[in-house]
Amino acid sequence: MRLLPFRAICYSRTYAFTPEVQLTPTSKAASPPRPPPANSNFYITLLNQCAAEKSLTQTKRVHLHMKQTGFPHLSLGNKLIAAYLSSGSVYDARNVFDDMPQPHMVSWSSMISSYIRQERSQEAVALYRRMIIENLVPDEFTFSSIFRAFSDLRLFNGGRAAHGQSVVVGLQAGNVYVSSSLVDFYAQFGRLREARIVYDLVKAKDVVLSTALIVGYTKNGEDRQAIEVFGEMLSSNIQANDFTFASVLIACGNFEDLTSGKLIHGAILKSGFGSWIAPQTSLLSMYSKCGLIEDSLKVFNGIVNPNTVAWTAIIGCLLHSHREEEALSMFRSMILNYGAPNAFTLSTTLSVCSSLALFEQGMLIHVYALKSGLDANRFVISALVDTYSKCGQVGMARMVFDGLSSPDLVSLNSLINGYGQSGNGEEAVRLFDMTRRLGVEPNDATYVNVLSACSNSGMLEEGRRVFSLMFTDHRPGPSNDHYACMVGLLGRAGRLEEAVELLSKVQKPDKVLWRTLLGVCKIHGKLDMAKWAARKVLELDPGDEGTYILLSNIYASLGQWKEVINIKCLIREMGFKKDPAVSWIYVNKEIHTFMAGDQSHPDGELIYKELEELIEKTKGLGYVPDTSFVLQQMDEFETERSLFYHSEKLAVAFGVLSSRGTACNSITIFKNLRVCGDCHNWIKLVSKVIGKEIIARDAKRFHNYRDGLCSCGDYW
Repeated sequence: MRLLPFRAICYSRTYAFTPEVQLTPTSKAASPPRPPPANSNFYITLLNQCAAEKSLTQTKRVHLHMKQTGFPHLSLGNKLIAAYLSSGSVYDARNVFDDMPQPHMVSWSSMISSYIRQERSQEAVALYRRMIIENLVPDEFTFSSIFRAFSDLRLFNGGRAAHGQSVVVGLQAGNVYVSSSLVDFYAQFGRLREARIVYDLVKAKDVVLSTALIVGYTKNGEDRQAIEVFGEMLSSNIQANDFTFASVLIACGNFEDLTSGKLIHGAILKSGFGSWIAPQTSLLSMYSKCGLIEDSLKVFNGIVNPNTVAWTAIIGCLLHSHREEEALSMFRSMILNYGAPNAFTLSTTLSVCSSLALFEQGMLIHVYALKSGLDANRFVISALVDTYSKCGQVGMARMVFDGLSSPDLVSLNSLINGYGQSGNGEEAVRLFDMTRRLGVEPNDATYVNVLSACSNSGMLEEGRRVFSLMFTDHRPGPSNDHYACMVGLLGRAGRLEEAVELLSKVQKPDKVLWRTLLGVCKIHGKLDMAKWAARKVLELDPGDEGTYILLSNIYASLGQWKEVINIKCLIREMGFKKDPAVSWIYVNKEIHTFMAGDQSHPDGELIYKELEELIEKTKGLGYVPDTSFVLQQMDEFETERSLFYHSEKLAVAFGVLSSRGTACNSITIFKNLRVCGDCHNWIKLVSKVIGKEIIARDAKRFHNYRDGLCSCGDYW
């Protein structure tokens, strides 16, 4: 109902409000009479209408009129506070609240909950503490709100004290409202034992309390317990709501419990929530995590009007299922048909771009973020830093990073990793030292990234310094991953004995550690040590196919073909399938894939012709095929020819062919394995022949080839 203007009040003359919120006469009289006061019921009716319409302007008019008529407005202070809060003005409500000698408990609770809704938890806690000082007894609504504020501010002791106060006033045990908030509070701090104790104390549990515990278990990685609580809930005849179903489906997906997930899907349909967006979104995520992406797509296609969350979820599902191109296509469909991506949508799609190192697509999303005002969001910024870093554009990653007002650890880790993959170990170490000066506590990933950067750049002494810091500045000290980084760093520097000595200090070395030692043995041709390391890996995991392949490659590099044949026979008997080397390049918004000797490309004839010409030109600059990288026994001519048609050479040839006559100054290729040593030397010379930069991202790092040189300094 529309609020009537004050000229409708029963006066002998008509009055109206001006924009200055003052009463002025509509007649030509020089000075109007003072409006007569109205009674409480009159103002209560008006304030209720203001609250219903959520009108700040009308509320201020009523408030002003109360003052002008001399009405004791503070006697209706609680109504005024409710009207101001309904219109969203916590500031005006607080002014009235502070003027009141004795606000009602409802007003205390309303003020506290309003502060929390506006993410002003500090003010909510301050007001709560004022209640305690003034010896006021909070009610169940105050307690159910204040625990959220303590968790937002990470004030565990403050929340525990409030828990004690709720027990003293008799509100915790058995009170479902307070207990639900308490369960959520303890879960936010990972204190699931305390959360379960609070839950068990409530006799008459309801859906909100049960859902709070399910969410708490799920957020803390206790997905099996979350599913069990859901079962207990159904056994107690508590009807689940849409949020309950959505939450327990997340647990099923995390736990990869497809059986429970399908049963819950059936329960959703029976309960009438089959068309509700929250359960549908969790359903498509659950099926994806259980490896059934087609079922996820069916669920998504069944959503009549998918919202931003649903679109974001299906993009993430496609990314999780390694269907990155479809994920990008889905993002484009979202822009065309829905057009409202949020920060999480953009960060998820940027993860797709970083997975495939699609620099141009990442730039387009960056432009969209700028236009939509999402470029300042920390999730988007972190994803942009990661995308540019993984596209080999570490300079642009640094530019985005430098725009952060307060760098976060995720962005720092991404940039350190980017410098490491680009062979700039010195900058990675400088950034690591800056992290510590900024007071940002490095985590395990930070140390792994900086140690890997030192390994990629051959920075032995810096690596030793960083590793030593883990014993003094990082608890609980180095993990197996950090030891593996150091073993790799020492091994690649030729300090194999020192690497073995370091490995002996690890209490329980895992297969990654032993396989790292095996990998550096291949670099230096240390067969005896390689066989020892291989035995250690196979003791831990007899079916580790990567170890057999590495050992076979070491035998091949040493020309021990009989041993190579024996291992290959063993690999076949065990049913292993070696991943073929694949290289790809992104041209004209399309991904072109190549395998060694591949002639399936539509432009295959032109590609091979271009490749032959490049090989002849590089031979003129001193290129000599390095046959030590051929891992099969064949005659000299076949050996040399086999090197010419490696997948990365075909990709480079296609890139040169496609960029001819264009303004493109660089060619970027990708490979699923390490770049072959012979190809590495050849691509360096190609960059000099064509006068363009060639960027190659392999399984470990980036190589930026320019004018016959590589950014790795041939240390890779």
